Order: sequence, then structure tokens, then C-alpha cells
Amino acid sequence: MSISNVTILTPSVLTLIGIPGLESVQSWIGIPFCAMYLTAVLGNSWLLSIIRSERSLREPMYLFLGMLGATDIALSTSVVPKMLGIFWFHVSEIYFDACLLQMWLIHTFQCIESGILLAMALDRYVAICSPLRHAAIFTQQLVTQIGAAVTLRAAILVAPCLLLIKCRLHFYHTTVISHSYCEHMAIVKLAAGNIRVNKIYGLFVAFTVAVFDLTVITLSYVQIFMAVFRLPQKEARLKAVHTCVPHICVFLQLYLLAFFSFFTHRFGGHIPPYIHILFSSIYLVVPPCLNPLVYGAKTKQIRIHVTKIFRSRK
Repeated sequence: MSISNVTILTPSVLTLIGIPGLESVQSWIGIPFCAMYLTAVLGNSWLLSIIRSERSLREPMYLFLGMLGATDIALSTSVVPKMLGIFWFHVSEIYFDACLLQMWLIHTFQCIESGILLAMALDRYVAICSPLRHAAIFTQQLVTQIGAAVTLRAAILVAPCLLLIKCRLHFYHTTVISHSYCEHMAIVKLAAGNIRVNKIYGLFVAFTVAVFDLTVITLSYVQIFMAVFRLPQKEARLKAVHTCVPHICVFLQLYLLAFFSFFTHRFGGHIPPYIHILFSSIYLVVPPCLNPLVYGAKTKQIRIHVTKIFRSRK
């Protein structure tokens, strides 16, 4: 295959332009993103400290919640500081290898987050459908193994995306990425070579994780609600439903934003580019921001401990 004279051999530096079409107002857009980032970091850190300090919260549900909080902090930190650097200080350049690392971290943490939500759904399924066996099944050792397996799955699935770019794509049309962070397809589209393999593998990872996790999570909650509505006592039904509400809220807001971002990016040719970029950026920041608020408001045990902390300070 011939490469035109305008191509660049594996650039050492790339340029992120932020949100194309909204450059003049990016400094203002940075304010809510900064607020959401601080909420995500402080809220999840507080959640982690409560779970760590309270022995009564060493149950699988809260251990998974702690994993989710740590993942949210890591995900938002891998995106927002650089994004704010672009919006506020016009620090748009990023080393090529650093860009690939950011891409790998973002997509790895996204897969980990999905896997943790899957584990939380299975935990609720066993807790409600087989309550007498829950403690025997979901031991601390199993929770640790699930956390390790979820992390390993994400790292292994996403790593080939990085390797395929590094090993296959050597010539690029431009060094300018029309995005606010280093996203897989945004980097791949810069290449002058054949990107079909990269696109196919990216879709494979997205659908493998999303379809498998979404199917198991949905089936788990269907079984949970079937079991709940068979309970004879109204109080027991309400208690069981109440324990699932935070998980369902987090699950819905994550996957709805994810699917909207995914489909508009790939099939929304008539939608302005700034809509794609803005929503894909929101998708990475909003769930980490909302998760501690949802669990703090909807989980009784966490509300009790937060109230105790405030009372003790008074």
C-alpha cells in the first residue's frame, strides 16, 4: 500500500483540541467538569474511608462498593486533569505514548466498572434469592478473587487495542485529535493505513463486555424481582427492593450514557461533532460523580454512619 507524502511517521507528540466547535467557551465548560471531578474524588474517598473504618460495612456489598469508588476515582483522574489543562491553560499537547497510556487506562477502568456492577448484581441475587447461603458463597476470599478477575479481564481485553495501534499503525495523516481525551477510535482515525482490524477489535471488546455484563445484570435483577414479589410480607418486599434501588440507579445511568455515547460516535453522522465529544466526556465524569451521592442517599447503613460522623463532630 502506498503512503502519501503528507503522512507522518509515528509522531512523538499529539495535540488534543478539546471540544471542536466550542473552543471559545471551553473555559466555562471546564467549571462544571471541575466541580464534578472534585465531587467524584471527595465523595468516593469519603465513601472508602467510611467502609474502611466501620467493621459492620465489611460485607461483600460494601466491599464491591469500595472497589467501585476506587475505580471511579482512578477513571476520572485519568481524564479530567488533562481535560482541564486543555480547557483552561491551553496545554493541548500530549506525548504519543502518554496518549496511548491514557487510552488504555480509560478503557480498562470502564471495563472494570462494568465488571464490578456485574459482581454487585450477582451479590444481590444470591443475598435475596438464597439468603441462607449468601455468607457461605460470598466470602472475603471470593470477593478478592472477583476483584482480581474483573481487573485482569479488563487489562487483557484492552491491551490489544494499544498493541494494534503501536505495532500496525506507523503512518498518520495528522497529529491533531478532535477530542478532549485520548479515545481509541479518535486515535485510530488519525492513521493513514488500514484500520479495519483496529475497528473490528474495538467493537469486539465493547460488545463483549457490554453484552455479557448487561445480559447477566438484567437476568439477575429479573430473578431478584421475581423472588421479591413472591415474598408474603409487604415489609420484606419493600426492604428487598430498597437494597436494589441504588444498584439499579447506578447501572441505568452508566449504561444509558455509555450506549448513547457509543452509538452517536459511530452511527450519528448527522449529529455535530461537539455533541459526540461533549457526551463522551460527560459519560466519563458523571457516573463517578453520582455514584457516591446515589449510594450515600439510598443505602441506609451508609446514611447511618454519615449521620454518626456529623453528630460526633458537633
